[in-house]
Amino acid sequence: MLTFDFDKIKPLVEAFGIELTTEIKQRLTTYGNLLAEWNQKMNLTAITDSEGILFKHFYDCLLFFKNFNIPKNAKLIDVGTGAGFPGMVLKIVRPDIELTLLDGLNKRLIFLNEVLNSLGLSAETVHLRAEDGGKNPLYREKFDIATARAVAALPVLCEYCLPFVKVGGSFIAMKGSSGETEEKDAANAIKLLGGKTKSISTETLTGNEARTFITIKKISQTPPKYPRSGGKIAKSAL
Repeated sequence: MLTFDFDKIKPLVEAFGIELTTEIKQRLTTYGNLLAEWNQKMNLTAITDSEGILFKHFYDCLLFFKNFNIPKNAKLIDVGTGAGFPGMVLKIVRPDIELTLLDGLNKRLIFLNEVLNSLGLSAETVHLRAEDGGKNPLYREKFDIATARAVAALPVLCEYCLPFVKVGGSFIAMKGSSGETEEKDAANAIKLLGGKTKSISTETLTGNEARTFITIKKISQTPPKYPRSGGKIAKSAL
């Protein structure tokens, strides 16, 4: 059973307006323990100690709120959600968010449904590859916010994620220390897909580890031919 010393991040998140209530801490603790338990039978994360989960998963995702103001009842899709980061943490803190968790591997979604049931929260879990979801009328340009954490290089990630965002919405990419360089490399993709970079900011997690938040505003519709097939995206980034 893992225990988490939330006092270590409490003043850090309070500085940008997040109060770690008893309910939030209980839910994060349940989430963290389910993550560690399920990780013994399937690969969800390389980070399994309480300190690592606290800073490199929970605090990392909480920094989203410092870098982007999520409107009330916003429709948010977490693309390639994996073990649920950042979407699940955002939902724990802001249950009003209409959350969709999308992943191409169904066993991850089975885990996430178990987490949601244990926490008494609801979200839509979707078993689709991102390039298929972006073409699906149920999901294409239906979201106020799309996000993804370290799924692929930014030019590729933009083609996966921007098709989900409605005009006027935003795509927030969570990248590492190379975020600013990736944003420059993605300039053509961002423009082609109907986006415009609004802000880039970098935070420190633990030690010298960096998290870069890149906010891309959707200013026009994504052309119908995007996203392309996964093979074409991987072979020739925009």
